Amino acid sequence: MTANKRNTRSTWVDPDDAPELTDELFKKADLYEGDKLVRRGRPKSNDPKVAISLRLPPDVLARWKSTGAGWQTRMVAMLQCYAPKL
Repeated sequence: MTANKRNTRSTWVDPDDAPELTDELFKKADLYEGDKLVRRGRPKSNDPKVAISLRLPPDVLARWKSTGAGWQTRMVAMLQCYAPKL
C-alpha cells in the first residue's frame, strides 16, 4: 500500500552539513571597495568584436577548418586585408 503514499520527505538541510569556510572559498568570494564591487578577470575591451551569423558554402568552410586551430582568426585577418580595398 505504499504506492499511494505521497513523498513527505522534508527539504530541510542540516546546518552542520554546510561546507567548511576555507581560504580557497574566500579567494573566490566577491570583493568590495566600499559599496563598489571590484570586477575580476579580463577587463572589457575598448573595441569588442561583434557576433554575426554568416552562411558559407560547405566547401569554403571545410577549406578554412582544414587549416587547423585558429582558422577563425586567420579568416578575420584575410578579411581585414581585403576590407581597406572596398
